[in-house]
Amino acid sequence: MLFALIKKELLALIRDVHGLAALFLLPTVFIIIMSLALKDVYSPPVKSLPYAVENRDNGKLAVTLVEEWEKRHGKPQKYSADGKPPDNWKAAVQSGKLSYALVIEKDFSNVIVDEKLADGIRVRLITDPGLDGSAFAANKAELVMIASEMRAQALLAMSRTQLAQQSQMIQQAQQARRQPAVQPSQPPSPKASDVPVTVTAQALVDSERLAAGSRPTAVQQNVPAWLVFGMFFVVASLSNLFIQERQCGALARLASLGVPIHVMIWSKAIPYLWINGLQAALMLAVGVWMMPLLGGDALSLQGINWGALALVLLGVSMAAISMALALASLVRTSAQAATIGPVVNILMAALGGVMVPKFVMPDFMQKISEFSPMNWGLEGMLDVLLRGSDMAGVVQPVSRLMGFAALMVVATAILFRRRVN
Repeated sequence: MLFALIKKELLALIRDVHGLAALFLLPTVFIIIMSLALKDVYSPPVKSLPYAVENRDNGKLAVTLVEEWEKRHGKPQKYSADGKPPDNWKAAVQSGKLSYALVIEKDFSNVIVDEKLADGIRVRLITDPGLDGSAFAANKAELVMIASEMRAQALLAMSRTQLAQQSQMIQQAQQARRQPAVQPSQPPSPKASDVPVTVTAQALVDSERLAAGSRPTAVQQNVPAWLVFGMFFVVASLSNLFIQERQCGALARLASLGVPIHVMIWSKAIPYLWINGLQAALMLAVGVWMMPLLGGDALSLQGINWGALALVLLGVSMAAISMALALASLVRTSAQAATIGPVVNILMAALGGVMVPKFVMPDFMQKISEFSPMNWGLEGMLDVLLRGSDMAGVVQPVSRLMGFAALMVVATAILFRRRVN
């Protein structure tokens, strides 16, 4: 009986060409458009920005700083837009011809290794007033990181030099006293005040990775966001089919034949579980293979926990289908189904971080978004795709989704019985 009803639902789905097109094409188009349109908003092109350098120090460390910056951002502009040397770089930056200027003040090479003079500002980043705030913050953070690395390396080199000089002085004193020089197995340990506190390269990499992980790229945000939205969009197709069967008397005939309510509900839910699985595969394929061909960033699936991803997708699918069944059992006409379902989906998407990323919302909106089932699904997807969570790490969002699905199934059973009878 269940397999026969599932076959009936699949045949009805295949004949609903417009409904299937909406389920698969709509989220695909949204992923492509939003990922390309917001690419530079999520990942500002800081490496290609035109800039100028004014080196007022010309010391060895100042030259090293400029070289490190050029490796990351390319050569600075030697000539401004009017063809003249950028002597007046302030005007060029003010007018937007240059995005920013890197100014290295005098005594930079001395200040960076002298703790007594470390409070003085010796490197300035002067930007165009219209420069994107995220690009400014990225450049500023990178400049601080490079200067910190140079300072740590310079202080470490000075400490090693001091240790070598101390060891040489000890050996000379021993030779002067005509005592055999004893070569220690290790150099004498310096005092804590003589050794600078350094940050290892590995720690820097980890810190940068964590900072990037808290703010996804356009593709990392939009692929899971519109995938979740597409799964919830089954409400439109399911509601229309449900109302058609009720209007033609098919549901009443099934009930008169003694078909249990739970069998009729599962016969409608199982085909849409398959549909949502195909949606997920298509959306992920768009992010991995199609977006790079269109000039966007690629979605990386390397190293993710596939079990956790499947668990989140199952939770999202169950929540979406159960809500669609409840709304389909609630509405009475096709016009209501075509209006209420999409409106509910759009409201949940707007509040849940699908249309507007949660991290750009004000605090009170972020708290409101936590009540949206789409936000639970989106956070679970980001946990897997972006933060590397395993199955234990997605228990909370999946539990919320399954709890919501159970509540909607109970509501569906009550409403379904009333509509059939």
